[in-house]
Amino acid sequence: MNQENTENMEKEIIDNEVSSAQNQEQAEIPVVEMTNEEKLEEELAKEKDKFLRLFAEFENFKKRTAKERMDLFKTANQEVLQAILPVLDDFDRALIQITKSDTTEEQILLKGVELIHEKLKSTLVSKGLEQVEIKTGDDFNADFAEAITQIPAPSDDLKGKIVDVIEKGYKLGDKIIRFPKVIIGQ
Repeated sequence: MNQENTENMEKEIIDNEVSSAQNQEQAEIPVVEMTNEEKLEEELAKEKDKFLRLFAEFENFKKRTAKERMDLFKTANQEVLQAILPVLDDFDRALIQITKSDTTEEQILLKGVELIHEKLKSTLVSKGLEQVEIKTGDDFNADFAEAITQIPAPSDDLKGKIVDVIEKGYKLGDKIIRFPKVIIGQ
């Protein structure tokens, strides 16, 4: 029992020392009370921060919507231009067929069709339409052309390259709206 009492007393002494040390630390830390002026300054700083963040967010919103609007204007004609592309293809085919003939009437017809074709083409170009430049012998790149089929290459230098362009491709600004359709050699 003596040993237990001694241990209990030691624990009490240690607990008392710890609690008195804690009391001293708390007594040494002065409690700082803020004056009304300091509280108002702190609230003002918080409100300024909120305002600046909101202002920055609004500026980002304005820039983002302006960019989206510009992109929309650039591609607003896309659907109309895509609908007109088959007409342009028909003109190209008609010109090829008319040039095969040698009669005088057809030569006059050829000039009229060429004039209309050029006028249509220049109007589309003024609206931002560009032809995707791709020709026989170019390396095939799936980002800029659509392969319809592969055929045995007529020569070794055309393996993996474009053998024939079946349908022209067009882009509006930087965006391809119709990929050229090509045949590649294997």
